Amino acid sequence: MSTKIPRPEYPRPNFRRNEWLNLNGQWNFAFDDHNIGLREEWYVNHDYQQEITVPYAFQTQLSGIHTNEFHDVVWYERTFMIPDNWQGKQIQLHFGAVDYRATVWVNGRFVTAHEGGHTSFSTDITDALLGGLNKVVVRVEDVSTDLEQPRGKQYWEKESEGIFYTRTTGIWQSVWLEPVNHSFLERVKLTPNIDTGEVTVEYLIQNASDKQELEIEIYSQDLVVAKESCKVNFVQRKNKQVVLLKDFKSGNGKLWSPEQPFLYTVKLFLKEENKLVDKVYSYFGMRKISINNGRIELNNKPYYMKLVLDQGYYPASLLTAPTDEDLKRDIELTKEMGFNGVRKHQKVEEPRYLYWADHLGILVWGEMANSHTFTDKAIKRISSEWQEAIERDYNHPSIIAWVPINESWGVPRLKRDSRQANHLLSMYYLTKSLDQSRLVISNDGWEHTVSDILTIHDYEGEKGVLKERYSKLDSTLKFTPADRLLFVPGFQHKGEPVMVSEFGGIAYQKSEWQGWGYTSAANDQDFIERYYHVVSGLLESPLVQGFCYTQITDVEQEINGLLTYDRKPKVDLSIIREINEGKKLTFTAKN
Repeated sequence: MSTKIPRPEYPRPNFRRNEWLNLNGQWNFAFDDHNIGLREEWYVNHDYQQEITVPYAFQTQLSGIHTNEFHDVVWYERTFMIPDNWQGKQIQLHFGAVDYRATVWVNGRFVTAHEGGHTSFSTDITDALLGGLNKVVVRVEDVSTDLEQPRGKQYWEKESEGIFYTRTTGIWQSVWLEPVNHSFLERVKLTPNIDTGEVTVEYLIQNASDKQELEIEIYSQDLVVAKESCKVNFVQRKNKQVVLLKDFKSGNGKLWSPEQPFLYTVKLFLKEENKLVDKVYSYFGMRKISINNGRIELNNKPYYMKLVLDQGYYPASLLTAPTDEDLKRDIELTKEMGFNGVRKHQKVEEPRYLYWADHLGILVWGEMANSHTFTDKAIKRISSEWQEAIERDYNHPSIIAWVPINESWGVPRLKRDSRQANHLLSMYYLTKSLDQSRLVISNDGWEHTVSDILTIHDYEGEKGVLKERYSKLDSTLKFTPADRLLFVPGFQHKGEPVMVSEFGGIAYQKSEWQGWGYTSAANDQDFIERYYHVVSGLLESPLVQGFCYTQITDVEQEINGLLTYDRKPKVDLSIIREINEGKKLTFTAKN
């Protein structure tokens, strides 16, 4: 087995403890195409014939297997040792994400099950551990053709086609162990308020005691700007403390933005009778996203969003970034091109990406991977997983908008079926009930119900048409993208800001990958001119308050990226930046 651990970085960087053990690397692996593993108790003993590199799905090159054949049930197994200095601790087993339904055993004993391919889960495995060598087994079921499953762009046919790509099955984010005491911090929710200079700290403690206190220390770099101690409420388990930052009180507080992504460090000490029980490190940004008199504002100032669509796929590893550096580099390239944000498309992105977005400064629209049919089961699945995604990623200041549904996926009959419209409406209000600090787009692209922004998908390639369409509100509201109404019958525009949240999609082949786009460019100059026409057409609109260009990279059969699939620029990125900044080019623009 290789001794090099893939993806060695700490997987949950905004809720960090010092001690942990990475379980990425070589695992034993088996396909269970006849679904006999449970009956034969593979979780107790099985002769695994393959190995796989975790956290890469078996469909990827980096997994060491690399096949796109349908294998809907797979099994993983590996052994591990608990470090000697962890003795007497409670041991937590964490999974970043497993697609789609996971069942986990330790030493033949069932410890947990989880459904949802994009969200994290954990379990206490202490009682299942043995002295010395331990064994963890994971069974994963991911039905390739299940359209009730929130699957996003993962295609239900063998070969990728159109806008759909290769599937991801099994463990695709990091697996790790972590020691905690009997009582520990389970979750911390941080909500900044730049208007009052405060941050609300809500905390959930496992096995809380009325003898406990939580000490909160907040740092601006090395300067302590808040230090408070609060008594744990034993009855309610969930506790809240509003903390005033001294630097905001004195008028020297620092805001978070893509231009200046300042982060405050948080240290949390759970103590019981003055003895340290748990210590967690986190961070937050003091930022506010809002709509004021029909204008989108960041930190109480009008802000034009220049986003790029980012699907988070990689040639050798699909949904899993090959390395942490690849996540960082994607954001650096995005900023280099003059974008201030990304719309993560049909993928709940991993926390390490959001960590870099927080630190490097990029706005993120967090989007749910949608199902592709409307049933009771589909409603239950997407609602449950979406709640988990919001809860996990709430503390990241880079996320400024939530997108539960895209282009009526999973709700194709909104005009005729009031039940589907009610589901769309319920997803908006469900999101708002979990998070009132961010914007929510009810159905990105068209057929909105209640929505904080009117978002429109428009792949028109002529500047003159775009300028005319978005010159006045009346002409905009008459537009029917893909022959869809902008609002579901019974709903109408009520002053929401207008953004074109998909546009462009210019195909330009600059690698061995062949494919399609919404329009096509013949050479570098043609590509630059076409990009200039569509971007300047929106920038010159008095109505549009932001855009999202499709897309940052080519993906499989789509070649409409600004970069190739392996992240090579198609043209000089400084030219893309100049266009995004509204600078005029030397050639004569089309009307």
